[in-house]
Amino acid sequence: MARVRVRQHVNPLSRKYRQPLILPEWDKIYSCPDRPLHLDIGCARGKFLLKMAPLYPEMNFLGIEIREPLVIEANEQRDHLQLSNLHFLFCNINLYIEQILESFPPQVLHCVTIQFPDPWFKRNHLKRRVVQPALVKAIATHLVSDGSVFLQSDVKDVAQEMADNFLANTCFQKQHLETWLTENPFPIATEREIATLNKNQPVYRVSLQLNAAD
Repeated sequence: MARVRVRQHVNPLSRKYRQPLILPEWDKIYSCPDRPLHLDIGCARGKFLLKMAPLYPEMNFLGIEIREPLVIEANEQRDHLQLSNLHFLFCNINLYIEQILESFPPQVLHCVTIQFPDPWFKRNHLKRRVVQPALVKAIATHLVSDGSVFLQSDVKDVAQEMADNFLANTCFQKQHLETWLTENPFPIATEREIATLNKNQPVYRVSLQLNAAD
């Protein structure tokens, strides 16, 4: 299968990415839509989830990506592998996170991963970054009590801002004492993580859970 070529970054605030979202019927996507759900935000080509889904058949996996050609490609690979617990969805997550999570049965969201999101370095572009307070609030509302959020980036400021936004919501606390996790808790690494480590560059990781008091 030829590799789809797309722009590395797209502006999530542009009109093109603000079109209405039509959600699929999850019982026609997943063999059991009430299984624990792992949500991967900004899944790119979906390689991480395409390898995770066969390892954990007792879970459902949903990848969200704003670049539609990558979503089409990932779902084609999903079909080729005949994975009934995996789906990729094209959408602007900051507009539709609440709508997506409310469309699932209650108490299914067990894990959220946000890995190597677009950094948007310019000050006037910071509002384009994916981890915003509204996103954090929606995740806190729908995540099960023992659920987790895993964040990582090869840009320290981006990783710190993501962690700060989650920790600013009192529902979340870090799962570890150290500033950054030294190891990825998942058995699969993303393409970006592999490329970063191969260049002997650092990856900044944080794992969070819901605060029991909340």
